[in-house]
Amino acid sequence: MIKTVMGIFAHPDDAELMCAGTLSLFSKAGWEVHIVTMAPGDKGTAELSREEISRIRKNEAANAAGIIGATYHCLEFEDLYITYDRESLNRTTAVIRSAQPSIVFTASPADYMPDHDLTGLIVQAACFASGVKNLEVDSPPFEPVPWLYYCDPMEGKDIFGKPVIPSIYVDISGEIGIKEKMLSCHASQRDWLMMHHKMDEYILAMKRFSAERGIESGTSYAEGFRQHLGHGFPKNNILKELFSDLVHIK
Repeated sequence: MIKTVMGIFAHPDDAELMCAGTLSLFSKAGWEVHIVTMAPGDKGTAELSREEISRIRKNEAANAAGIIGATYHCLEFEDLYITYDRESLNRTTAVIRSAQPSIVFTASPADYMPDHDLTGLIVQAACFASGVKNLEVDSPPFEPVPWLYYCDPMEGKDIFGKPVIPSIYVDISGEIGIKEKMLSCHASQRDWLMMHHKMDEYILAMKRFSAERGIESGTSYAEGFRQHLGHGFPKNNILKELFSDLVHIK
């Protein structure tokens, strides 16, 4: 098995909110870690131009990734315009093939906005396409198809406010400080969230949600996941095999 793991999400700070603790565990276990965003967060501001905020947010994402020795990539699509099409599938497949991860994490299929939903769908197809020879991608194909895990949706709810219950919990009690430090790198988002979402203290909100998942799994802090088990994808739970007592199955 190639000891490479990749998280692919819509925007900078999505990975930090949803799976940074688990990615930190992989880094400490000697795995190569990649964090990818479909877009640079170019709409996440009430004051700056697209170019200015994109530059700031990509720097923040790279700094956050660097805390766990991860590599950051941006596929340079636009916020609110992430679409399942030829270009998005090809670019996403290319970044997967370039790193050849054994395990991929991505956004929940049911989340609060289409950018997240579509990112999860694109990543699902791109993982399956990692070994498809005739795809229009310069990077050579590789096998086998990576393990694919969906993270929790924002606040653990779908668009109707219905709870989305994970089937897998990873105990990140020992990583919560690193998760907080990584999320703190995204300083540009505090003012934006205050204005657009009327929400402050997003780091504390992250810790509260991680604590809720911890209560559900009998730990202090946890991150929740669901494994993609469709045709052609690995069926064994590699997270449990790798991290043993830190992984709780519901």
